[in-house]
Amino acid sequence: MRIRKAVFPVAGMGTRFLPATKASAKEMLPVVDKPLIQYAVQEAISAGAEELIFITGRSKNSIMDHFDKAYELEAELAQRGKDKLLQLVQEILPPGITCIFIRQAEALGLGHAVLCAWPAVGDEDFSVILADDLIDGRLRPCLAQMQRVYQEYGTSVIACERVPKEEISGYGCVDIHPVGPGLGEIRAIVEKPRPEEAPSNLAVVGRYILTPRIFKLLERTPRGKGGEIQLTDAIQAMIQEQTVLAYEFEGTRYDCGSKLGYLKANVEYGLKHPELAEEFRDYLGGLTADWARERPLRTGT
Repeated sequence: MRIRKAVFPVAGMGTRFLPATKASAKEMLPVVDKPLIQYAVQEAISAGAEELIFITGRSKNSIMDHFDKAYELEAELAQRGKDKLLQLVQEILPPGITCIFIRQAEALGLGHAVLCAWPAVGDEDFSVILADDLIDGRLRPCLAQMQRVYQEYGTSVIACERVPKEEISGYGCVDIHPVGPGLGEIRAIVEKPRPEEAPSNLAVVGRYILTPRIFKLLERTPRGKGGEIQLTDAIQAMIQEQTVLAYEFEGTRYDCGSKLGYLKANVEYGLKHPELAEEFRDYLGGLTADWARERPLRTGT
């Protein structure tokens, strides 16, 4: 009961990061020294994924290039004796991992992107990872945590976290029946409800383990909010037929689809980086002290 196939919907335009994403994929934005998509791929592999399925769009060739072999670069690094850098490049993907790239011809939403993966996934259970949601799982990556739940219950699992009620309109929202600590059976799921209409403050985040039944349901799901095929609408249909669990993961999520969340991620990951942490911490400490001294003057003016 291991999830062998992971789907990465990466066709979005990344308009919130323009002009940086005008000609480059938002998933290639770096957090310290690795792009967001690499963190997502490493998380999937840590949970046992062997086939990585990327649902791409225009201007996404940089993702394909990143996971391809760079013969010229590797030869140059080897010639110059830069063995450590050469190892970093060669270890982006471990041996035995297959990448599949499928073009989403029209941007019709997350549900449509997942549906595009059907020919590659087939009739297997699979995972979906949104690289925008960078999750520091602390002791165990988020998807690996979900894999353990999946192995115990043998059904679909969706990652969730509590958010302030006033922010729930930016998420899918679930109503659950608790079945264990941090785990509940989903009774209803709503896409971006108004706070006064939300059934809870339990928000869906970008990690899913799904059964292939979702494809048939997506196939007949009409366009929902924003004129897009919503994955949440298909999941709402699925809970009428199968058990779907909401799992409150252990760890910290950084919303790297927003500028503030992306900046927070860079600071937090920089403070844990083995080569940069100490010097970066000293820099931030000095910066904070300087800012605190200058603040009264700024306030006074």
